[in-house]
Amino acid sequence: MALQPSKTLETFPNPKPERDFLIHMEIPEFTCLCPKTGQPDFAHFTLDYIADQACVELKSLKLYMWSYRDEGAFHEAVTNRILDDLVAATQPRFMRLTARWYVRGGVFTNVVAEHRKPGWTPAPVVELPAFEPQSNTRG
Repeated sequence: MALQPSKTLETFPNPKPERDFLIHMEIPEFTCLCPKTGQPDFAHFTLDYIADQACVELKSLKLYMWSYRDEGAFHEAVTNRILDDLVAATQPRFMRLTARWYVRGGVFTNVVAEHRKPGWTPAPVVELPAFEPQSNTRG
């Protein structure tokens, strides 16, 4: 059976809701249409999020992203719409969507949109010392 694009984002239960852990996804083949010219626009999306109770299901995310292929959209608008839809589906603690748009008219555009759940604060960053391998030679 052939797959069809879909605006439905499915989720599954977070397997470890008591822990903040990063989910990182790369979506390198996003395509939509320029609303001015109708020509294709291409972007590499990076999705980083900390789930609360639900995670986005990958197949539905793929079909969702595919659903924009024949739609006209400005870079800023479509990036924010996708973030809004992902937040509505998953209600994450934190989510960042970065869109790196390929050159159009000699200009690269990057759009970064974020969501933070009210009241959620990230744990402090742990800084580890740089690893320096020890030499096996004896002098």
